[in-house]
Amino acid sequence: MRNKIILAAIFVLLIFTSFSQDRKFYIFLSFGQSNMEGNAKVRPEDTVNIDSRFRVMEAVDCPNLNRKKGEWYTAIPPLCRCHTGLTLTDFFGRTMVANLPKDVTIGIINVAVGGCKIELFDKDNYQSYVTTAPSWMLRMIKEYDGDPYARLVEMAKLAQKDGVIKGILLHQGESNPNDSLWTTKVKTVYDNLLKDLNLKANKVPLLAGETVNADQGGVCAGMNKIIATLPQMIKTSYVISSAGCADGPDNLHFTAEGYKELGKRYAEKMLSLMGYNNTVR
Repeated sequence: MRNKIILAAIFVLLIFTSFSQDRKFYIFLSFGQSNMEGNAKVRPEDTVNIDSRFRVMEAVDCPNLNRKKGEWYTAIPPLCRCHTGLTLTDFFGRTMVANLPKDVTIGIINVAVGGCKIELFDKDNYQSYVTTAPSWMLRMIKEYDGDPYARLVEMAKLAQKDGVIKGILLHQGESNPNDSLWTTKVKTVYDNLLKDLNLKANKVPLLAGETVNADQGGVCAGMNKIIATLPQMIKTSYVISSAGCADGPDNLHFTAEGYKELGKRYAEKMLSLMGYNNTVR
């Protein structure tokens, strides 16, 4: 009997060591449309001196970057697909590692599609939306095998073997202007992510950023009134202000400096939720 107990204990130990999860590897899922995808040109200074504690899991195969889907890399931009630009998640991650203990690592999984409505991430209804998508968008969707939500979940499940999902970042809304049901649609996606990844809302908040603000002449700034009501629909959601974040000539996309400020604001909110209130910018 004693030998059986010892063998059982060894078996349990082997199971746990085979699937070692680093509780200090904090993972964040990010999704949305072009401002989450990254629209600003990557500058030389954006690719150097990046802390190796800031990681990205590649969601598509990128031969040009020597990256493979489902593997972790130091978070040198681009952080979405192979040819996307600088995004707010670049600066979210950099601010996080700068303010967390040295034994904490940050990981990002970024699945975003420029121009898409929130409906693209509704796992039960996305197909009907895809049938109406323009050809240029279909090429991006195809990189996720036609189902960006499923790819996000697939990558997240892989990541859960390595670390702990701590939050979800959203930037979307430009393609859902004046959509009074937007908050309901976002809740559907958020609830599905929690269920599919076995997460608890009180441990995995949703941070949603405003579109380019009216103070910058944002052409979709009216959507911010709807985004502001998201916490009424999702109690564990928080809206990140875009006031003062610089945008480009199209008044739709942020500049590199705009992404930098917005990404820092996402990080500051996340850090405060984690109990870190003295953020170093």
